[in-house]
Amino acid sequence: MNIQIRRAVKEDCARLLELIQELADYEKAPEEVTVTLAHFEDSGFGPNPVWWAFVAEIDGKVEGFALYYIRYSTWKGQCLYLEDFLVTEKLRGKGAGKLLFDRVMEEAKEKGFKRMVWQVLDWNEPAINFYKKYNATLDPAWLNGILDF
Repeated sequence: MNIQIRRAVKEDCARLLELIQELADYEKAPEEVTVTLAHFEDSGFGPNPVWWAFVAEIDGKVEGFALYYIRYSTWKGQCLYLEDFLVTEKLRGKGAGKLLFDRVMEEAKEKGFKRMVWQVLDWNEPAINFYKKYNATLDPAWLNGILDF
C-alpha cells in the first residue's frame, strides 16, 4: 500500500468535511458539525488562513488528515494545536496514522514550536494507545471550557 502524505489543498476541503463528519459520528456528536464548505475553505485557503492540514492519500483518494492551527501559550510561546486527526477505518493499522502524526510533529519542530497539543476523549482507547506509543502526556487535570455563540 502506497500512502502519500502531502499538504492539503483547497480542492481537498469537501473530502475533509466528509472525514470531519465521520469523526463526529465516531465521537457520538454527528449534529455538531455545522461549518459550511465555503467557510471551511475560506478559513484554510482565504486571505488569512487560520488552519493548515496534511492528508494521507491512497490511489488519489484522501483517506486521512491531520488539521492544526497555531496556539499561543503565555508559558511556552507558540504551540501547534492538532485540532482533528483521523484515518478512515480501512486504513487503520496500516501506518497512515503514524505517517500523518510524524509529519505534524516535524512541522512543529520546523517552525520552532516548543510543544504540540491535542485532546482525546477519555473513552477513545485506540487513540489513547496510539498516543502512548509516543510517550505523550495525557493530562487529566484540565477541564475544557466552551462558550457557544
